[in-house]
Amino acid sequence: MSSDTQEVYLRTKGILPVQKLRVLAKAGIIKSEEGYPLQEDQFQPNSIDLRLGEKAYRVRCSFLPEDETVDEKLDKLSQYEISIRDGAILEPNCVYIIPLLEELQLPSHISPQKTLFNDSDEGTSYRVISGEHLSAKANPKSTTGRLDVFTRVITDHSHRFEEIRSGYKGKLYLEVVPKSFPIRVKTGHRLNQLRLRHGYTVLSDQDILRTHSSNPLLFKEDGRAVPVDDLKVSDGLFLSVNLHDQKGKVVGYKAKKHRNYIDLDKINYYDVSEFWEPIYAQHDDHLILEPEAFYIFASKERCRIPEHLAAEMIAYDTGSGELRTHYAGFFDSGFGGRIKDQGARAVLEVRSHDVPFLIEDGQTFCSMKFEPNTEVPETIYGDDIKSNYQGQELKLGKHFKEK
Repeated sequence: MSSDTQEVYLRTKGILPVQKLRVLAKAGIIKSEEGYPLQEDQFQPNSIDLRLGEKAYRVRCSFLPEDETVDEKLDKLSQYEISIRDGAILEPNCVYIIPLLEELQLPSHISPQKTLFNDSDEGTSYRVISGEHLSAKANPKSTTGRLDVFTRVITDHSHRFEEIRSGYKGKLYLEVVPKSFPIRVKTGHRLNQLRLRHGYTVLSDQDILRTHSSNPLLFKEDGRAVPVDDLKVSDGLFLSVNLHDQKGKVVGYKAKKHRNYIDLDKINYYDVSEFWEPIYAQHDDHLILEPEAFYIFASKERCRIPEHLAAEMIAYDTGSGELRTHYAGFFDSGFGGRIKDQGARAVLEVRSHDVPFLIEDGQTFCSMKFEPNTEVPETIYGDDIKSNYQGQELKLGKHFKEK
């Protein structure tokens, strides 16, 4: 072991910020496939982007391996494999499993203050001293959800999607199911992001109310903070959908059903009218969703994530299964700017299942769970990293032309 040892202390519970993610990458806890080193722009304020590998496997169905490795399941369920090194088209409503370029070597944590040693390529040893388990959680990136691409990370011997247990050592795989449009993907594309947790803790409803009182989380359309007495909290902070505007203004979009594909390399390229039908404000501020159609709306409230917090958007459960909202579920610290910026709308990806479903302006649609960071990230969402959706109103993905 090198005599040059850097000690990394993890003292507080929460999500690891970008500066700690970089250190864990140097320590070999976050690794990448040979020939594909981690890129600096993969590191986000509270997460790291995951990249598609070289092959995609078309499988008969979705699965969780639980008692097997993912490769063992692929041997049973794979219909064929395709190379995506130079690009390939994934067809709608087909299930693909794509090995990712990143893998994890999470330490097994048994007792408090467990010490771990990892040698980096530079010959520096890292001693990571932690008081809690290190685990990981994945979510689709915002653009992925806005394209109606359903994705979930899978790991060996796992009984849950997206969650990676403490002590996991191995490859990461991504289940990809395009829904509305065929997509062209290739090696290196980033559809998901991963965050690491030191322990697990979320803000209670009382914590949310206290935080909002001094550091507002939600704003009204006129820019004023929502009064604390008007916040809807119940195991998280609820947001509602906006269907109100002047007559003739667009309040949402519905995906068209056709087979033109979207090349994920092409940014600000596609005409909105080729892929989306605009939904205009109506005098009665309501809309009946068609079964299995995909819609994009915006939240009525404007939200912001303070620098010391991160947030996960949780799909709203109607209790009877008709409605699915929000695929892309993670907001980095700094989303919505500072208090003076008065937040940004959350974009909601919505699909009604089985039956037509009525939605109305101001109807509860999703909730946000807040997690503390172990420390404030060195960079935050927005100008620091040239974020695509800072300060957004209703907005489609970055592949469509701005008006």
